[in-house]
Amino acid sequence: MPLPYLLPATSAFIQRAPRMLIGGAWVEAADGQTMPLHNPATGEVLCVVPMATPEDVDRAVLAARQAFDDSAWTRTRPRERQNLLWKLADLMERDAELLAQLECLNNGKSAAVAQVMDVQLSIDFLRYMAGWATKIEGSSVEVSLPLMPNDQFHSFIRREAVGVVGAIVAWNFPLLLACWKLGPALATGCTVVLKPADETPLTALKLAKLVLEAGYPEGVFNVVTGTGITAGSALTHNPLVDKLTFTGSTAVGKQIGKIAMESMTRVTLELGGKSPTIVMADADMKTAATGAASAIFFNQGQVCCAGSRLYVQRKHFDNVVADIADIANAMKLGNGLDPSVEMGPLISARQQERVYGYIEKGRESGATIACGGEQFGPGFFVKPTVIVDVDQKHSLVQEEIFGPVLVAIPFDDEADALRMANDSPYGLGASIWSNDLAAVHRMIPRIKSGSVWVNCHSALDPALPFGGYKMSGVGREMGYAAIEHYTELKSVLIKL
Repeated sequence: MPLPYLLPATSAFIQRAPRMLIGGAWVEAADGQTMPLHNPATGEVLCVVPMATPEDVDRAVLAARQAFDDSAWTRTRPRERQNLLWKLADLMERDAELLAQLECLNNGKSAAVAQVMDVQLSIDFLRYMAGWATKIEGSSVEVSLPLMPNDQFHSFIRREAVGVVGAIVAWNFPLLLACWKLGPALATGCTVVLKPADETPLTALKLAKLVLEAGYPEGVFNVVTGTGITAGSALTHNPLVDKLTFTGSTAVGKQIGKIAMESMTRVTLELGGKSPTIVMADADMKTAATGAASAIFFNQGQVCCAGSRLYVQRKHFDNVVADIADIANAMKLGNGLDPSVEMGPLISARQQERVYGYIEKGRESGATIACGGEQFGPGFFVKPTVIVDVDQKHSLVQEEIFGPVLVAIPFDDEADALRMANDSPYGLGASIWSNDLAAVHRMIPRIKSGSVWVNCHSALDPALPFGGYKMSGVGREMGYAAIEHYTELKSVLIKL
C-alpha cells in the first residue's frame, strides 16, 4: 500500500539496501540475515534491516576501541569536538522533516509532533552538549601528606573520557534517546556503538549518515541493528566496552546492571516509571485536566515518565475525570503521517495486546472504564482510556502499562496524596497541580522521584538532569550530570 505524505527522500531511505555502520563502512550482517520492520499504522512490512550477529557487534566495538585508542579522534581539541557537534545539529536541522517522517514510520507517532518535539529537542540537546565540550575542567589541590613533611608536591585532578560507550535505546523516542547518549559521549571524546531498539532503527541509521557527513572519524560512531537478545546481549558482554548506557524496561535494565557489575563496566540506566499527577483543590481544574490528559496520552502513553496515575482531591474528582474523558473521546486516531491525527498506533501488535490486557484486568476486577477501553486495526491502536474505581494495590496502579491508559483515584488531603504517590516501586517523575506555593514546596521534597513538575508534566530541558529514584534507574541523562557519567576522574600527585 502506498504511504501518504512521504518526502521522496524518506521513500528512498526506507528502500535503501539493508546496511549498518561499522568502522565508517556500510555493511551487511556477517551472515547476511535481515529482519523486517513493520509500519505500526498498518501492520505491513515497511523494509528490512541487517540482523547483527555477535561477530558484527564485536567488529563494531573493536572499531570504536581503535578509534578511541589510536586515531586522530583522541587528539581532537575541545573546540573541534564542539564544532563537530554543532555541525551534526545543523545537518539534523536541515533534514528535520525527513527525520520526523522516519520517526513516525519507526513507531507510529505523529510526524508533525515528532518534528517539533523529538527532532527539535535532539538538535537543542546536541547544541547544549557542544558547549560543554570546551568547559570540562579538572582542579588543582593543595595536599598535606603528613608522613612526608619536608617534601613539596604539585597535585591536580583530571577529568578524562571514559572510553568506548555501548548505548542501547528504547523504541518510544529512538532519535532523542540516541542523542541523549551520543551528545555527552562525543563532547567528552568517547566513541560509541549504538544498538537501537529492534523495532525502531530507522532514525539511528539516518543519524549515522549525518555523523559521517559532519566529518567524524571512522569508528567514532557505529550502529548495529538487530535483536536485543543477540546484538544487545553481545554489546553488554563485550569486555572492550568501558561504559554501558541503557534506556528501556526495568527488567532488562536489571540484567544489564548485573552483567556490568561482573566486569565493573560503568553503567547508566534510565528505566521504567509510573508517574503520579496530583491535582490539589486550589488548582485551575480545566488547566489541570488538560495537562493530565497530555501527560498520559502524549506519544500514545509510551513515555517512561507518563502521568499514568492521577490523584485528584475528592471534591473535584468526578469533574476532572469527566473533562479528561471528553478530551480523550475527541482525539483523532490514525496514521501519524496525517498531520490532523492527534494519536497514532502503539509500536507493535505485542504492545497492543499487552496494553489491552491491562484494560481487561481492570474490567475483570470491577473497575469502571470511564472512556476508551477498546482496540482496533489495521495497525496497532488502543483508544485513550481512563479507568476509575481501582484499588491502590491493583496492578493497574502498581505496574507500568506503557500505553494510553490512565488510572484515576481520589484523595482526601495532602498526606493522603503523598502516601499514594510514593506507593510505587518507581520514582521517575511526578507533577503537582496547585497555585498554593507553600503546599507545593512542602510536597516537593517528600515526593520520591527524579523530577517534579509543577503545573506541567514531562517538561524536559537539556540543562536539567533526568533520571529516577528506586526502580526507575541509576544515574542521570542531560545537564552537566551527563558529562560526569561519561568521564573518569584521575588524581595526579607529583613530588617536586
